[in-house]
Amino acid sequence: MENRTPCPCGLGADLASCCGRYLAGAPAPTAVLLMRSRYTAFVVGAIDYVAATHDPATRAQLDVGAADRWARETVWQGLEIVDTAAGGADDATGEVEFIARGATSGAAFAQRERSRFRKVEGRWYYTDGAIRRAPVTVPTTTARNAPCPCGSGQKYKRCHGA
Repeated sequence: MENRTPCPCGLGADLASCCGRYLAGAPAPTAVLLMRSRYTAFVVGAIDYVAATHDPATRAQLDVGAADRWARETVWQGLEIVDTAAGGADDATGEVEFIARGATSGAAFAQRERSRFRKVEGRWYYTDGAIRRAPVTVPTTTARNAPCPCGSGQKYKRCHGA
């Protein structure tokens, strides 16, 4: 029987024919597809792929153990690509802005990041990213002193309620 598990990246295809091929070793042809496959790797716990697709020049900054723990402790709820700049098959660099949603240890978050990528010998690598404050839809039951639904760890009144 064929595995038709939907790919977590949100493109609508099954995992095997979407990001699964990149996790299996095929090079992602664009920066945005690398971004989607890295998100998928977090969802399925393929942290070795996350490390392997981290730019060799900045790979030492990646705490693989912490990334693995975060991936396992998180219920992933979706990926939204907000913007891209360059990063096509013929480009050498690119940027992808995304929002990854989930909940870690019961605390909801929406991580918005502008990530930079570069191509080395035909393969895209994640270089680094800047976290941005994501817009948060606040449930009407959120009290001012309750934790912020964005997952920042701050009280709502000091974060998105400010």
